[in-house]
Order: sequence, then C-alpha cells, then structure tokens
Amino acid sequence: MATKGQPVCTADEALKRLKAGNARFVRGDAHFPTVQKEILAELAKGQHPYATILGCSDSRVPPELVFDAGFGELFVIRVAGNVLGPAVLGTLQYAGSHLHTQLFVVLGHEGCGAVSAAIDWKLRGAGQKSRVEIVLEHIVPALDELDATQPPDTLLKSGVEANVRHAVREILATPEAQASLATGDMKLVGAVYHLDSGAVHFLE
Repeated sequence: MATKGQPVCTADEALKRLKAGNARFVRGDAHFPTVQKEILAELAKGQHPYATILGCSDSRVPPELVFDAGFGELFVIRVAGNVLGPAVLGTLQYAGSHLHTQLFVVLGHEGCGAVSAAIDWKLRGAGQKSRVEIVLEHIVPALDELDATQPPDTLLKSGVEANVRHAVREILATPEAQASLATGDMKLVGAVYHLDSGAVHFLE
C-alpha cells in the first residue's frame, strides 16, 4: 500500500502489471475477485490506483476487466472516443497531483463508433446531433493525415490509432505533463483494444 503522497508503483511496474493482467484476460485465466467486506472497508479509507486509464465509454471495453484489475487498482476516465476536454484534462491532472499515478494510458478500441462517426462527418459530410458533434470535433484533427482511399475497415482501424496518438500528443503538450516527464515522474502510452481477441496492443 502506498503512503500518502507517494505512487503505489513506478510507471514501468504499472505498465508491466497492465500487460500481465491483459495476458491473463486473453488466456481466460482472469481472477476478477469477489470483493470481501474487509477489502471494501479498507478501500473506503482511500484509493491508491497504480495507473490512470482514459478510455472510451463503449460497453465492450471495461478497463478493469480487460486488465484483470481489482477494486481500487485503476483510476478510470471514460468518454466517447476517449477524447480530451476541460473536464477530462482536469481529471487527469487530479490523478497525477492527488493520486500520484505515474502511468497514464489512452485506450482506444477497434470499431470505435465515435471515430467512425468522425470519419463520416469529415469525409462524407454526414450530420450528427449538436452535442455529438462536440465530441467529434476532438477527433477530426486526428484524421487529417489519413488516406481517405483506404478500404472502410482499414480506414477505421487507422483512424482509431490516429485518434489515440492525437490524444497522447495533446496530453504531452500540457505544462503539467512536460514538468512530470522532465522529472521522470510520468509515463504516457497509447493502446488499442482488439474486440475479437481481447488483446491490448500498446503503441510505440
């Protein structure tokens, strides 16, 4: 258990735990626990997550299950298209400054409906409801370098990865991320979840 003001583990250790948890999940050996009352009572005193995950709201991609992590182990932010915005950036800042997680992961997934809608909106002029378009506005800049002549499935796959990388770049550009990276107190990685296999591919 981490002491107050200290990370529960290093970023590299946290990334190793995520990869090991996903490997157990893919093998079918996940040990998602039945939480005992004593554990819940201990968690009620405070939280010490080892990693922060910014993921999509898609119901098929629950990070705690995907990484075979128990209660209190992950600090999870979920929003359609795993996009950034003032509230999300504030939540990420809270994770770093108050929960002291050193590993941050932007987790996209194959077949993302938000990315698909952004592609249709940008390339085909498809209309969306006004508040949905607010979400898509965060994704569209990530699609600028895509080859629009790709087959639809390939285009969506490329769009999902581009959207993850775009969010990573935006986070890296914040002053707090720059400061944390300079001191070695933070690692930020992008990843894509594969719906058919359950595997998470961590991007270079």
